[in-house]
Amino acid sequence: MGLHTLRLATVPLTFSTFTSRLFLKPIPPNTLQTLGQFSRHVHPRKPFLVRAFSASPAAVQEIPPTQASDSSAARPQWKASIDFKWIRDNKEAVEINIKNRNSNADLGGVIELYENMVNLQKEVEGIREERNNVAKKMKGKLEPSERERLVEEGKSLKESLVTLEEDLVKLQDELQQVARSIPNMTHPDVPVGGEDSSAIRKEVGSPREFSFPIKDHLQLGKDLDLIDFDSASEVSGSKFFYLKNEAVLLEMALLNWTLSEVMKKGFTPLTTPEIVRSSIVEKCGFQPRGDNTQVYSIDGTDQCLIGTAEIPVGGIHMDSILLESALPLKYIAFSHCFRTEAGAAGAATKGLYRVHQFSKAEMFVLCRPEDSETFHDELIQIEEDLFTSLGLHFKTLDMATADLGAPAYRKFDIEAWMPGLGRYGEISSASNCTDYQSRRLGIRYRPSEPVQTGSKKGKASLPATKFVHTLNATACAVPRMMVCLLENYQQDDGSVVIPEPLRPFMGGIEIIKPKLR
Repeated sequence: MGLHTLRLATVPLTFSTFTSRLFLKPIPPNTLQTLGQFSRHVHPRKPFLVRAFSASPAAVQEIPPTQASDSSAARPQWKASIDFKWIRDNKEAVEINIKNRNSNADLGGVIELYENMVNLQKEVEGIREERNNVAKKMKGKLEPSERERLVEEGKSLKESLVTLEEDLVKLQDELQQVARSIPNMTHPDVPVGGEDSSAIRKEVGSPREFSFPIKDHLQLGKDLDLIDFDSASEVSGSKFFYLKNEAVLLEMALLNWTLSEVMKKGFTPLTTPEIVRSSIVEKCGFQPRGDNTQVYSIDGTDQCLIGTAEIPVGGIHMDSILLESALPLKYIAFSHCFRTEAGAAGAATKGLYRVHQFSKAEMFVLCRPEDSETFHDELIQIEEDLFTSLGLHFKTLDMATADLGAPAYRKFDIEAWMPGLGRYGEISSASNCTDYQSRRLGIRYRPSEPVQTGSKKGKASLPATKFVHTLNATACAVPRMMVCLLENYQQDDGSVVIPEPLRPFMGGIEIIKPKLR
């Protein structure tokens, strides 16, 4: 399903206006220190320049931005740095992983194509060597007949080389396309199976007991004049909504409070583009096209609406080499998100729980490989602290293999109790994607190791670059947080109490009361 071409007007938003619009209370000093780091770690990418670790102060590396291919639509527009040799050498482990994750990846096809590519590369290299030998022979004194024979041999080798090189390019392109379906490997502690096999990692609080008949958030939203689904359905279609009155303030309060709390942990705030190139969506591990895609594509372009800020934040450092001293890079990004919700239906998706457009604050981390599990624990701890502060009853799940998606090495989901809906509902997740995304986005770092001086003319040898690990986690998905707050904080008189941490961001409002009619 695609959208008609969109006509958008862009409004410049400086960092100062961002803070003045969102923050309703002074920013603490440690937060200002975090903002000061922003200019040191976020650099323009046209081109991205990194000063290499070198004895020479003039040693600068330029990494060109990814460019779309001008070739036919069948050719991949980008190439992932997939370790095909590792896949071949660990075939059994990869095969088990594909099965456990319920993936349809064609491992046999990948290995066969890789073997064919290796053999063809050897053939190409052999012909190149023959051409070089012919060229060397022609430099000496030769009989005219011998020279003529070598000229003909050189022409023949050139024609053969051109054909083989074309075949090699086609084979490499096909290998890239087929290999993209192979999912990330899985943490050894992840439960094997479907969603029902997921393990409870932690449980906080207990369901609130009510002494009066409870309402769901749809009824509360209607009675308190907070949410209008009917008008939005006429204007935009199903699964859209208007927020009204105190609900608008509640959305802003949730976002402001979340940003201020997460920034205290050293995260840099961002607002992101909400339209990105399809290739960026693919590189992050999502499928922008297909019958069951969750991504809205813009007709007649190579662009999509984002389903999460993880996608544009992942692209900030695309095709770049970072300094190890700059890591970790920790971002908290606000954006609107757009999802088709293909295949979603039934009572479990009613109201605000599953919608096409919503606001969200997303955490994103780039770090050294050896640190990613530590940061995964930090992200889930931040989420748990936020939801505990709001007084929610929730459980943290270690998601089973079949529910991980392609990029995640391990994923923790948090499900909160929603009394009006009578069930737990997912309000956030935290994923460690290891180097799955960085190999596709081309994000590396150069270790801070001593420069080695080679024997040849004293040239310095830089340490080899490595791929960063990326992690993402939901800090606040506004609609589902509203479901939790409205349903858990409802009172017998029909009002809803605002949790204490949000009140300074609500202009002093402590209770949402029924309107006088």
